[in-house]
Amino acid sequence: MFELTIVTPEKKVYEGLVHSLKAPGEEGAFQILSHHAPLIASLCKGELVIEDQTHQKITLKVVGGFLEVSPTKVSVLADAIEE
Repeated sequence: MFELTIVTPEKKVYEGLVHSLKAPGEEGAFQILSHHAPLIASLCKGELVIEDQTHQKITLKVVGGFLEVSPTKVSVLADAIEE
């Protein structure tokens, strides 16, 4: 598991431990799992799919932004999250 934080310019949208994150990258969709290599990627419009620590799936519609993977956490800086 790893720590995930998702923020927009207005607020923190999500924070918690997760098993995985699927994201819509500018160069195609990709998945982040524990111990992923460091990465910075731009996001396009699409769905962020989070598998939380209870193995429930949470889907958020992102408009764009950036994602950073560090050794212990993943940060998503989203332009906006659609309802």
